[in-house]
Amino acid sequence: MSHIPESRHLFPKTLFPEMTGVFRLAAAMLAALALAAGEAISQTYPVRPIRFLVGSPPGSGNDLVSRLLAQRLAERFGQPVIVEQKPGGAGLLANDALAKSPPDGHTLVLLSGAHPATAALNRALPYDPVRDFGMVGTVVAYPLVISVAPDSEIRSFADLIARARDAPGKLTYSMTPGTLVHLLGEWINIEAGTVILGVPYKGSANALVDVLAGRVDATIETGTASFGHIRSGKLRALALSSPTRHPALPGLQTISETLPGVEMSSWLGLAVPAATPRAIIERLNGEMRSILKEREVRQRLADLSGVPTPSSPEEMRALIEREIARWKRVVELKNIERQN
Repeated sequence: MSHIPESRHLFPKTLFPEMTGVFRLAAAMLAALALAAGEAISQTYPVRPIRFLVGSPPGSGNDLVSRLLAQRLAERFGQPVIVEQKPGGAGLLANDALAKSPPDGHTLVLLSGAHPATAALNRALPYDPVRDFGMVGTVVAYPLVISVAPDSEIRSFADLIARARDAPGKLTYSMTPGTLVHLLGEWINIEAGTVILGVPYKGSANALVDVLAGRVDATIETGTASFGHIRSGKLRALALSSPTRHPALPGLQTISETLPGVEMSSWLGLAVPAATPRAIIERLNGEMRSILKEREVRQRLADLSGVPTPSSPEEMRALIEREIARWKRVVELKNIERQN
């Protein structure tokens, strides 16, 4: 049997001493060309109007944020940024349209916290929730809020958990099936060892009526939908879901102060199709960071209970991957029916 020499002896360094230098020079030249090409793309982008896809109906909080961002981006780019609503499937239609668009930065989508939740709640999607998207960065975060009627005997979130442990299956909360509200309610049940029953509603209006009438014990809603009722005294807040207390309600405790580790926020973030040039993604990320520093923008987001949360593309991708894994665990442990 012939002997095959070890790879380190095939091309001894002494045979072609100049090769290493040539390779290094070529690599440096390629890197310089790539950098120059990226800078050129960034400087000329965009070259035509931009489509901004939103998976929520007109007048929703997501719609209002998208229009605010579109206006600011259009001013900076000198090109129209046209908001296009594609409601349906908790953003699925808009996300699918984005994933199938050309990767040239002229189609954007406003992803939300529903994006990883949808991935966990569906057996199959027409796109990969991570690989088919070029994440630009998160924009804003919103807490979910657990509230009760003003005259409820439940005095705090800790009191809610204690009562639920003492009487499994007796307490109820309003929710829309297959949403972040639903998943948060079941996550609380998992971590607290409780059985608080979710009562399904199609919208928050009817749920609010039943909570105030005492037919449902508590409600979980976004800060956007809840803060106005809390300020007016129509609802009494028990806790919010964000990792830290909210600047608008600094006296309101977080869920994690009673159940350590149970913390999440709904969020909005910008994405483009996968394979979009990195230079365009970085240009968009930089513009978004500048926009989020504007006082008027920050105030308008605060009016919707939002806290600006600019991030890098990598941080947004990691957030989505973590949340998909978390919600899949909740779905499996609570045997929540997944959509086909």
